[in-house]
Order: sequence, then C-alpha cells, then structure tokens
Amino acid sequence: MSYAGPEFGSPQPRRPRRRPLAVALAVLVPGALLGWLVYAGVSGAADNNGTAAAASPRASAPPTVSSTTVEDKKPLGSLRGKVVVIDPGHNLTNFRHPAEINRKVDIGTNRKECDTTGTSTNSGYAEAKFALDVAHRLRTLLERQGATVKLTQDADRPYGPCVDERARIGNRAKADAVVSIHADGAGAGQRGYHVILPGRVHHGIADTRRIVAPSAELGKLIATDFRHATNTRPSNYIGHGTGLDTRTDLGGLNLSKVPKVFIECGNMRDSKDAALLTSGAWRQKAAQGISEGIVSFLHGR
Repeated sequence: MSYAGPEFGSPQPRRPRRRPLAVALAVLVPGALLGWLVYAGVSGAADNNGTAAAASPRASAPPTVSSTTVEDKKPLGSLRGKVVVIDPGHNLTNFRHPAEINRKVDIGTNRKECDTTGTSTNSGYAEAKFALDVAHRLRTLLERQGATVKLTQDADRPYGPCVDERARIGNRAKADAVVSIHADGAGAGQRGYHVILPGRVHHGIADTRRIVAPSAELGKLIATDFRHATNTRPSNYIGHGTGLDTRTDLGGLNLSKVPKVFIECGNMRDSKDAALLTSGAWRQKAAQGISEGIVSFLHGR
C-alpha cells in the first residue's frame, strides 16, 4: 500500500392367503431349531471370548438411516455463523476518478483522502490487482470452512470505496474479523511483509479502544501463519523484525468497531518481493497464510 494519502401410490399389495397349518408347522419347527443353534453358538462364543461373536452378514440387522444428512452436520472446526470481511486495498479504476478519491473524509484524528490509486511493481502490476486476486483466493478458503465472507469491493464500482466507507462495511456486517489486503511501495532492498494494527484512538468519530486488543491478537496470528505459509520473512524496514506495526492515521482502522488489521504482503518496488507478488502460486500461499490466521483467531473466540 502506497500512502500518498492512505471484497434441490401404488395400490396396497393383497395379503397372502393363509396356508394350511401343516405347512406353517413345517416352516416354523426347522426355523426354531435353527434359531436355537445360532443362540447356542453365539452364547458359547461370548463365554469363551468375553464378547459376543460377530453375527454373519445374513443375520445382520439392516443399517439404520439417520434423519440427519451429512450436510446438516456441523463439521469439526467449522466457521459456520462467522462473518469475515475482506477489504481489497484500493480499486483498479481509482486513477480515472481523481476528484472523487482526493475528496477528504473524516477519519477521527483528522481528515484524509477518500482513497489512493495504490502502488505497483516496476513492470506495472498494480497493487489493486494483487489485492483483489488474493481476496478472491482468501474468500474461497474461508467459505470452504463455512464462513460468510463479504468483500468491500469486487471491481464492481468505478472507484473506492472511501476509507471511511470501508470501515462502515465491516461495522454494518458485524464482522468477527476484517482484513485489508495491500502490498507496499517502499524502496528497493526493503523487503518482507508486515501487519498493521490499530492504535488506541478516542477522538472525534473514532474510538478504537474496544478493538485494540482483539485486533492485536488477530494480527499476530496472521503474521505468524503468513510467514509459515509463504516462507517469507517479516519486514526489514518496519516493525523491528516483528512483522507488526501499530498506526493511528488510517481511517479504515480508526473507524472500525470490529477487530480489523491491514496486511502489507510485501514490497512491490523490490525486485525479489515483486517476483513473489506477481506469482499466482505465491499469492495462493499468501491467501492460505492469511486464512489460517483468521481461522485460528475465530476458533479462539
């Protein structure tokens, strides 16, 4: 994220006629004898082994059918009932709407631009494109776990949304967790990911006091799982090697009333990081790492 300013009767059968008594006896007597023999055999097996011998397939009772289908059962570790909002940073067509995205909005501590265009790699791969791709991959992973997932934007609007609206989308959804996806635009040689946590803000329309602690928990879990999934290291220029950074100047965090963090997945202006960010295989690992962090966080709540 470049901070130039800051998603399925047939009829009843006739009953058989009664057969003569002799026929019935001819059937019943051998059957009774057979039943006694089976009983004796099973009992003997139980006396010898301490447990009854397994019945033959022919003698087995038919399997019972539960009225509950597999789909009705809640799978172990399910996120059913949990809501996650994914906020893909920026918008691919922000650059076409300079007046709109440069409009100032209230972020509590001050007023800041509605949004920015974001950054890109030196070859022109846009941060907004990267963020939306990872968001789609992340959404798929979380929905497989049963979560309800909402995106703040899905290339379905001409620009934005503005940073204040991005926060309101998470608030209105009563999200259990919100993650804003970005990639940084620092200088060459500056590498690695970092997760941005909301600082304590109580000013104007901003009040983060209730979300600071859970957001920090969410952020730490994402940072750890992101590192393991992508085999990349924390930022060498922000966070002193922790992969964590706390800020109070971001409207998307300041105005959130639910646990929320940003993740800068790498630096688009560094050639080595750019090679990762432009790889579909690596972006899948990035989505996996973020997903694992979110799942760990939600399982703990």
